Amino acid sequence: MKSIDKYRGCLIGGAAGDALGYTVEFLSEGMIFSRYGESGITEYELTNGVAQISDDTQMSLFTANGLLYAAAHAMTENFAGCIELCYKDWLKTQRESYPVDAEKCCSWLMNEQRLFSRRAPGVTCMSALSAKKCGTMAEPINDSKGCGGVMRVAPIGLYFEEGSMPSDDIDRIGAEAVALTHGHELGYIPAAALVHVISLAAHNDGMALLDAVLDMRRAISRQFANAEHIGELLELIDRAIELSQADVDDNEAIHALGEGWVGDEALAIALYCALKHSHNFDRAIIAAVNHKGDSDSTGAITGNILGAYLGLGKIPQKYTDKLELKDVIFEIADDLYNDCRDDTWNNKYIAHSYQKN
Repeated sequence: MKSIDKYRGCLIGGAAGDALGYTVEFLSEGMIFSRYGESGITEYELTNGVAQISDDTQMSLFTANGLLYAAAHAMTENFAGCIELCYKDWLKTQRESYPVDAEKCCSWLMNEQRLFSRRAPGVTCMSALSAKKCGTMAEPINDSKGCGGVMRVAPIGLYFEEGSMPSDDIDRIGAEAVALTHGHELGYIPAAALVHVISLAAHNDGMALLDAVLDMRRAISRQFANAEHIGELLELIDRAIELSQADVDDNEAIHALGEGWVGDEALAIALYCALKHSHNFDRAIIAAVNHKGDSDSTGAITGNILGAYLGLGKIPQKYTDKLELKDVIFEIADDLYNDCRDDTWNNKYIAHSYQKN
């Protein structure tokens, strides 16, 4: 069953984890705990009065725009292609000044000046999207397994209701969206895994998060049975589950899973944090960002998972109040939920000429 609270929770939760982690992304643990105390960073550090989001949230918004562009144009056989078009729009926001020629864009998000901000964009994403032709799983564009893919696919798990298409097909869209820029199996299979967990968490009120994760494990082990590196990913997922059930310090557990710079490690760290603190959003994302690795991405993915599982109502208000672009994030979440077809929808996703008031 669809819940607007969970749709909003997933995207706001992801942006919150991103914003909290973005501040400390390139700091050592010694620097983090020296600067913020023994608990690490627990509150936003504001810039010009807002908690800045990174490229993780920017690209998640463009993923959502791509899904809705495909639906509006009746191009549902090519979701990945439409997402690619919107990613290329995102690339313009990183290289050009606002405004750009609307005739050369596919995303209404290009009308949002605040998105024209460079927030440590991933080199792999920038390079792949600059190419004439992006990658596919069958024809990899590179051998990257960086986490710059998995961190942006949560909207795919949200958009497709359970039963709207086979779950394997939904998961595959997640993998295809990442294979555009990341060609290694451990770059795109974790995206399929995250999409599966988000879809179950967002659309099944009675399902425990652990059950959703175990169902995901079964699904990807079947769908990607012939993948060379599937065993490595499954081992890491198993380790994350085991650690979440053990009496172990969060940092110690995260160290056992990696640093999160690559897709499989980022997913595993997020799964650990979400499972360990499945009923406490605050504790989960604080655990997810206070380490020496890719803090904004592990925070974002953890926030996506728990936001979808718990809903917006269980996210402390402090994470919404000063969040950059919260109005746009809410709007995209509502569009994914409503899937509307009115004049406003047409202006946004067909003419892409929509201007916010």
